Amino acid sequence: MDTLQANAPQTLTGASTQGGAQTSSLALRNTPSRQVRHAPPGREYLTFRLGSEEYGIDILKVQEIRSYEPPTKIANAPSYLKGVVNLRGVIVPIVDLRIKFNCLNANGEAEINSFTVVIVLNVRGRVVGAVVDSVSDVMQLTEQMIQPAPEMSNSIVDTTYITGIANVSDRLLILMDIESLMGSAEMGLINSLSAT
Repeated sequence: MDTLQANAPQTLTGASTQGGAQTSSLALRNTPSRQVRHAPPGREYLTFRLGSEEYGIDILKVQEIRSYEPPTKIANAPSYLKGVVNLRGVIVPIVDLRIKFNCLNANGEAEINSFTVVIVLNVRGRVVGAVVDSVSDVMQLTEQMIQPAPEMSNSIVDTTYITGIANVSDRLLILMDIESLMGSAEMGLINSLSAT
């Protein structure tokens, strides 16, 4: 599996050392029904596409970007858990975010093509791969560019993993809390992603 050059090493190094110690990636706001997470301003985000929508995650959670390689399937796994791959001696679970968020093509499929990549994430000290349609860019977002995530009933739409919406060049970028998503009990990875 080849590592793509979309994520330049100097970008990751600069992002990880910015401001000395890594700060908490989320601020919390209490509401009567739940806690809503907000994206911190002035951070760098890796942007990627799921279907026709563009998402962003904190660059500090990204370890590398790799071309898609069919993983080894696991029996009785949910459809979004594609399987596992061996990444330099580490067994890495591969989650297809397109299936997880129902961002499928007109035929109801998650198409694999030359743009499909795996974003290798370091979440709570563990390595997890996320399949996306393509990687777009690395961008820094200012406080003025980020709006709070919409508050909706959890019974209709689960927005707990959306930290904010950024308006970038007349397009909307959905900012995602990838650590909470990958560490959630719903994903089924909670045992392997427990804090160390």
